[in-house]
Parts: sequence; structure tokens; C-alpha cells
Amino acid sequence: MDMAFPVANATAAVLTRVSAAFNAPLARAVVFGVHIDGHLVVEGLLIAVIVFQLTRKSYKPPKKPLTEKEIDELCNEWQPEPLCPPIKEGARIDTPMLESAAGPHTIVDGKEVVNFASANYLGLIGNEKIIDSCVGSLEKYGVGSCGPRGFYGTIDVHLDCEAKIANFLGTPDSILYSYGISTIFSVIPAFCKKGDIIVADEGVHWAVQNGLHLSRSTVVYFKHNDMASLASTLEKLTRGNKRAEKIRRYIVVESIYQNSGQIAPLDEIVRLKEEYRFRVILEESHSFGVLGKSGRGLAEHYGVPIEKIDIITAGMGNALATDGGFCTGSVRVVDHQRLSSSGYVFSASLPPYLASAAVSAVNYLEENPTVLSTLRSNIALMHKELSDTPGLEISSHVLSPIVFLKLKKSTGSPTTDLDLLETITERVLKEDSVFIVTSKKSNLDRCKLPIGIRLFVSAGHTESDIFTLSNSLKRVSASVLSD
Repeated sequence: MDMAFPVANATAAVLTRVSAAFNAPLARAVVFGVHIDGHLVVEGLLIAVIVFQLTRKSYKPPKKPLTEKEIDELCNEWQPEPLCPPIKEGARIDTPMLESAAGPHTIVDGKEVVNFASANYLGLIGNEKIIDSCVGSLEKYGVGSCGPRGFYGTIDVHLDCEAKIANFLGTPDSILYSYGISTIFSVIPAFCKKGDIIVADEGVHWAVQNGLHLSRSTVVYFKHNDMASLASTLEKLTRGNKRAEKIRRYIVVESIYQNSGQIAPLDEIVRLKEEYRFRVILEESHSFGVLGKSGRGLAEHYGVPIEKIDIITAGMGNALATDGGFCTGSVRVVDHQRLSSSGYVFSASLPPYLASAAVSAVNYLEENPTVLSTLRSNIALMHKELSDTPGLEISSHVLSPIVFLKLKKSTGSPTTDLDLLETITERVLKEDSVFIVTSKKSNLDRCKLPIGIRLFVSAGHTESDIFTLSNSLKRVSASVLSD
């Protein structure tokens, strides 16, 4: 007991002195004429310790080589990751097989059906003049060019086709691509780079999405076909942002949206483009040869001067009933792609007979403008007949050749919705020989719009074809969706 008190007193005295030393200024600690406080000493020590620990080499235990037995055991235990996820039970992977040309009437799985699953808008599949032009081209040039355009794949018919499209649309120049879907996702990265800003509609289809991804630009989506959302997005990106004034800025939209059948309000888009100083890239695969008084597309439909649209792209596999695609615009826009667009530079050129078919299709449209009246009459009749379909409603524009039907009441599960719609399309084909398809998407598709049944109306369809479709769809949907 006698020893405990002196030790405790000594400890308390030491603690008191240390505390006083660090709490009070050290008047006697002067370094290069600067008075150093106690807490600065502690902080300096801590920083020195941290630096020391960061500069130390990490300790690595010596590696002992594996024995042959251990290597064999590891190899036997290793299980590689699957190349793709397993197919879900009940998934529909077997698709109907066409056995003839995809005209208004075709052969599917051995029986004749009415075809509303092909985007043959002008009904040109099987047209004799187009077939004759293809035969003549095959006899003269053969099946393909066997090379890219920039090397030894340019043939005079390619130049004729580019000139024909440019003259038809009233643009200075155009450029052909050998594959329709690759056009848009080659054009976007050719102009949009890392650091650029792209404002895109959230309803664009997968090919546009892929082009946005490949561009590595900053992509901002606005609500589908909502001009208030577009205006708000452009305002947020440009207001007080001096950096945005010095970089390239684009608006990317579709003329007729593949995922909804809606038509983009081009007049309002051009107004906003000019107000906020953006460029417009317009994807016209489903409007070229369809919209406008003479089928020249969305610009003619709205009466917007074609030069106000910076870049226009379109696939030729729909209205023109051929393949490949094109991009049109100013001479500078076209020339830039000839050295900078991957889909043009690295792909074998469009087979000459397909270019000949495109020229013949445009000639047909110019010589037979009444085909557009027939198409629009069929679209109007389709809307009228399907307006009261049980459980389904039309969500597409009244002038769109894509008539889009979606569920009036979703189940809340996209998988269940798709299953119901697939059941309807399968029964319509099996029971009434009418071929229709759903708008199912791949796992790579980031579009969030509701799925539905997508009907492609053609000028080649008759009123009887449309009545057959409407009667079948009404009966089957009432049966399937009533449960």
C-alpha cells in the first residue's frame, strides 16, 4: 500500500506534464524562427508514419511450385463459365419458317398464310420490273463485288444508286452501306466521339443504341417522343455550361419508331435544335418511301427543308424491298464517312443487283405515286377494324405503317405479357393462317417501352386480308385475355 501511492502520484504527474505540453504552445520550440505548437508535432509524426507505411514493400510469402498431383486436381475441379445463360423452361426459340418470298401472301411451314410480319410497305417484293433489273445486273456483274468500296468494290451501279437517292431526297450527296442495320451504328460513331454529348429518345431501337454505345459519347435520354422532356434536357445541358458550347452536340431520333410506331415531331425538333445549337441525326428506315406526299420521308411530311437535318440514315430493306442502307446529307458529311465509317470502310460493298433493285424501286415510286394512297387506305382500314380489339389497344400513329398493339392492362411482368402476346400470335397463325409477330427484344436491348404485337401494313394487302386479320385477332385475343 505504501508503494502504490508514490507510483500513482508519479504517473499522474507525468500525464499532467504531457497534457500540458501538448495543450499549451511550446514557446521554447522554435524552428527557423517559427513557433511550433504541440498538436503540430503529433500531426507531423502521424504523417511520417503514414508515408513510411505507404512506401514499404508489401510482404509476399515465397511461392512454392505446385506438384503434378496438385495441378491435376485443380484441372479436374475447374468448371468453365457457360458461353451463354441457360435457356429458360418454356422459352419459345422455334420460329416459323418461310418457304417463299415474304410478300403479302407467303408460305410458312408448308401452308399459305396472309403475311403481316414483313415490312414490305410498298408491296414491291415480287415486282417484275425489279426482278428484271436484278437478273440483268447478275448477268453483267455477278453475285457480289468481293471487296470493300474503298479498294476494288466500287461498281458504276453503286454510284448510280447513290446519285438516285440524293436526287430523290434533294440532298447534295449520299453513301451506300452493304447492310441496312449497320448503317446507323456505323454513322453515329463516325461523327460522335468521346466527350461529345448525344441527346437521344429513350425509345430508339437496338441498332441506334449500339451506335450510341460505340461512339463512347456522353448519352442522355429524354422521354419517348416527349418534346417537353427534350426541351428540358437540352436546357439543363446547355444552361451556364461553357464547356458544352465548345463540344459537338447531337439529337438522335427515329422518324417512325420501330418500338412504338410513333412519328417524331420533326418541326419541333428542328426548332429546339436551332435554339440550343445542336445537330440532328434522323433514322428513317421506316419512313423513307412511306411518309410525305411523294414518299420522301419525314421532312416532306412536315414541310421542313431537308438541309435543316444534318444527317439522315435509312435501311433499304423495308419500302424498297432490297437490302443495304444509305446515309445522305452535305458533301462533307458523306465524304467524311468514306474514310471514317467502319461499316463502309471494312465491309464488302453492296451486291450490285441489290443496288439495281434500289434504283428500280425508287423509279417505281416516282412513276406510281398512287401506291402511297393505297398504303394509307390500308393503314386507315387497319386502325378502324382493330380499334375495338378485346384486351388490346393501338398505340401507333395513324399514318404509321407499323400498327402497334399493346395490352390495355399489363400484368406487371414483361415476361408474362410477352407470353400472352406470343400465345395470341401462335394461335392466329395456327387457326386462321395469319402471320403476325410480337416486338420481343434481345437481352442487349435497353429500350424500356412496352412490348406489343407489331403489324406491318403493305400496299400489297387487300381489304380481304385486313378483314381476315381483324376477325382472327379479335376472336383469339378475346379467348386468351379473358382468362
